[in-house]
Amino acid sequence: MRRRTLGGLRVSAVGLGLMPLSIEGAPDETRALATVHAALDAGVTLLDTADSYHPPGAEPGHNERLVARALATYGGDTADVLVATKGGRGRPADGSWTVNGSPHHLKAAAEASLKRLGLEAIGLYQLHKPDPDVPFEDSVGALRELLDAGTIRLAGVSNTSVDQIRRARAILGDRLVSVQNRYSPAVRDSEPELRLCAELGLAFLPWSPLGGISRSSLDGPSGGPVDGSSGGPGGGLSDGPSGGPGAAVRDRFGAFHAVAREHGVSPQRVALAWLSRRSPTVIPIPGASRPESARDSAAAADLVLSAEDLARLGP
Repeated sequence: MRRRTLGGLRVSAVGLGLMPLSIEGAPDETRALATVHAALDAGVTLLDTADSYHPPGAEPGHNERLVARALATYGGDTADVLVATKGGRGRPADGSWTVNGSPHHLKAAAEASLKRLGLEAIGLYQLHKPDPDVPFEDSVGALRELLDAGTIRLAGVSNTSVDQIRRARAILGDRLVSVQNRYSPAVRDSEPELRLCAELGLAFLPWSPLGGISRSSLDGPSGGPVDGSSGGPGGGLSDGPSGGPGAAVRDRFGAFHAVAREHGVSPQRVALAWLSRRSPTVIPIPGASRPESARDSAAAADLVLSAEDLARLGP
């Protein structure tokens, strides 16, 4: 597994988003643990979770507790695994996603996350989303206090603009190490944020990185299907009623499928490799709910796309 830099640490070039293991449609715990273990076996050392990854209306932290069990039951070495979690969102019974960026909430949420994960300190803690009712500097200030207290080791922000990233950097300095925004073949409106992260040396962790690549396209001899992705609510373009990709999706993203056929791999693997080539600071965090999906995503770190491939996939 190739490595990339995140806050001075060397982590796997592809991480694992854990949201699909705890929200609607999640697998049973046996398969969920097997999925995390498969990713670890494949060399993944970045696990992305959040306290709000749980069924609607349930107690916060289902996914974090799952991560703790997965690491505790894994037979290999987990010393270099970086667990990244997030605070500032909630999931009430109606299934919506709420926002609470108050310093009091964030500090209490981080302490609760730390207890659930069973770590000495949270490796990477991220503000899940700016709260429009709370000054952004106040929310980021809570991250600074958590860093100073040793509750967290590194800090990041998610779903943020260029201006907010610069403001967070002004408060946290070099202790701001990551930005987690939505970015995929289908959704590229965080291009300015990606460029800024490259300029500042911040890891850019695209959530829902497989948007636009149909899930069903992997069904067949090339490997097992890759599931949805993590990092926040939402995902890619869904398949049609028959389970296959719609004509519009095929037309728009056909190059990913064509390149995949030529390499003998899945379109999802090509999409992740393409993302990695957008910038040396990009670390995709695709989700998975099956071991074969986690293995296929991890293999994207070693997929080499030619200049011709990249030209066909587009800017």
